[in-house]
Amino acid sequence: MTNNKPVETFRRGNIEAAVWKNNGEKGVYYNVTFNRTYREGDEVKNSPSFGQHDLLRVARVADLADQYIFSLLE
Repeated sequence: MTNNKPVETFRRGNIEAAVWKNNGEKGVYYNVTFNRTYREGDEVKNSPSFGQHDLLRVARVADLADQYIFSLLE
């Protein structure tokens, strides 16, 4: 990824989608990464792995990211 920070993030509970802007040979394109935050004792950790109970929130932030990217490309 070319930027250190995402251009936009969407969060539902402990699930986050980050939208990243990239520049390629054919122009600008966007990627999305997904993350789950959780606590292990006093420590906050992140994981790219999701349980069954996370999937609706993953779908929701994916939809929000898709709508956002689509609006940029219009």
